[in-house]
Parts: sequence; C-alpha cells; structure tokens
Amino acid sequence: MARKQTMRHEASSIPAGRLRILSARRVVIKVGSAVLSDSAGLDRSMIDGLSDQIARLVGSGKEVTLVSSGAIAAGKGRLPAHASPRTVPEKQALAAVGQGLLMQAYEEAFDRRGLHVAQILLTREGLISRARYRNAKNTLKTLLGWGILPIVNENDTVATEELQFTDNDQLATLILNIVEADLLVCLSDIDGLYDKDPRRHPDARLIPEVPEVNDAVLALAGKGPGRAGRGGMRSKLLSARMVTACGVPMVIAGGRIPSVLDRIFAGEEIGTFFPSGRRRISGRKPWIALALAREGRIRLDDGAVRALVENGKSLLPVGITAVEGEFEPGACIVCSDAEGHDVAIGISNYGSREILRLIGCKSGEICDMIGYQGTEEVIHRDNLVVLV
Repeated sequence: MARKQTMRHEASSIPAGRLRILSARRVVIKVGSAVLSDSAGLDRSMIDGLSDQIARLVGSGKEVTLVSSGAIAAGKGRLPAHASPRTVPEKQALAAVGQGLLMQAYEEAFDRRGLHVAQILLTREGLISRARYRNAKNTLKTLLGWGILPIVNENDTVATEELQFTDNDQLATLILNIVEADLLVCLSDIDGLYDKDPRRHPDARLIPEVPEVNDAVLALAGKGPGRAGRGGMRSKLLSARMVTACGVPMVIAGGRIPSVLDRIFAGEEIGTFFPSGRRRISGRKPWIALALAREGRIRLDDGAVRALVENGKSLLPVGITAVEGEFEPGACIVCSDAEGHDVAIGISNYGSREILRLIGCKSGEICDMIGYQGTEEVIHRDNLVVLV
C-alpha cells in the first residue's frame, strides 16, 4: 500500500502533459550527428551511453526505433583528408564510408546489452510509392514484434538532392507515423528551445513547454544548420509542428546531457515538450503529410480556411484565390491562408493550369470553366491533412 501511495505522489509531481511520455509504449528516438561525433569522427563513448539508456527502455517494455544521423561524420573521421566535402557526390562518398562504421559501433554497443539491431536505409523517392511505404511499414513492425531495434538513416549515397529529406528530423517524423509511435524524442546538441540564442545570450531561458508551434515560436530559431548536419532548431520546430498536427507529442532535449533518456522517461522536466491534444491521423494521411514532396501552393480565402480547419470539409474552387507553381493532377500541394500561413496539405484533383481557371468559381460552373465535368472538390477531405 505504501508503495502505491509513493507512486501516486511521484506521478502527481510530473507536469500533466508529460504524463503521456510515461505512458508511451512505442517510441521513436532521433539522434543528431553533433551528439554522436566529435572532431575525430564518431564518439564511441556517446554511442555506448545512448545504447545503455535505450536498452533500459526496451527492458521496461517499450518498443524503440532509432533514427540516427552520423554516417557522414563517421566517414570524415575515417578519411580526414576529405573532411570538408563541397559537392553532393563527395558527401555521398563519405556517407558510403561512414555508414558501415556507424552500424558497427551500434552493433557492438547493443550486442553487449543483449539487443539485436537492424539497419534500415530509406529515401524519400522510395517512399513516394504507396506500396513501398506499406512495405517499409510492414518490415519495421515485424522487426519491433521480434524485439529487434531498427536503426534508420537516410540512404545518402543514392538520394538525389531534389528528393532528399531536409534532414533526419523530417525522416524521424515520417518514421514516427510509419511505426505508429506514441512519442518522438529528438536528441540535439542544444538542450531545447530557448527564448533567444543561448550561444550568444548567456541570460537565455529554456522554454519547458510549447503548446503550439506558431510563427512567433518559429521566429525564436535561427535558419542555420546544426553543427554537424543539415538540420537546426528551425528544422526541429517544423518537425514538432508536423508531429503535433499528426496527434503525437514530441520532446527536444540535449543528447549530451547525462542520462537524458532515463530522465525524460522518469517524467523529469528536461528539454522542451510539445504536447498534442489532437486526434491522431491514420490511413493514407500520414503518407500524404510526410512522404510526398510538395509540388505547388494555393491560397485560400477566410471562408475556405474555416471550412477546412473548423468543419473538416473538402476544398472547393470557390474558396481559392491564387495558385503558385506548376503541377499536374495528383500532386501534393500546400494550402495557405491570406497571410501565407500553411493551413493544410493534400493531393489535388486538378493541375495548376486547371485550378487557375477555376479560381473562385462555384461547383456548377466547373464544366464551363475547364471544358469537362471534373470532380466538385479540388482536394477531397480524405486526401487532406490540416496542419493548424
């Protein structure tokens, strides 16, 4: 009885939103290059410490998928004469050298703790196909069911620049939905989101919780990349906006903080927490929201925004005010409000040339405007994901 009272007391001291961290059964952990590497290449002591903490999470009954950067950093350590790559092929060559070293380090670290690991290398191009997306989903779920730890990275050696994930923050967001995880933990070289840049302002204060990733929050982050990779705080905030829009919470914390994962999953208020009170999206929508490249943009009037965001309606041509970019029917496009804020993304039933002719028209006028009777909806609600 005393033990149960103690547990209730401990739970009551944890911020309410963070209780979802404790109850998360399936977790994606993303770790950046700056956490795993130093000037000499891979930091084996960091990999060992991280593996120790992940093994404890698995031992507690959680299913963990690890999204790990570090291949290029590992390649630089092995080939110091080529440590300043300037071209995409040079970076891809370093990734080819380093990916095996990275996996070897993880294999050895987790083997000492009795865990098997599996390497998964993905490209955005490979996941645009709905069938391949499902195949990746089935493989990852099978590995988790077998008690094997999937370690995911972008296949930098073959990814084209146009179809690369912006960084592994974006890849982790996709993996989160592929495995249907309950939480994303992003381990970075910075301890969380601050009210100003802590590297320039010693009085900067860590923000423990961000209820909504709006423009004011995005303005707190610089646009530059991280120390050892393509990402940065802005990239992580954009991922947080997408993750919470999908109905899942996220934590950003410093990967080099001692026992950081142990402390996060003990409910300690560490890093920055992004809660989500939204219902989780399912079916085709995670694939639309996260796998497909954006090919264009349309702007909406206030009535159309309300119809999409508040009423869950499809997008009709009457609410469209402008079209940006050129795209064909079936393209994934962004919907913005009058101020340019992204409000939704979805698969368009029409190409940009047709939508230009349909701007502001009513459903009964579609045939007259484009010469045939197309669908009433420019984007059907089943193919639309609201972001706000």
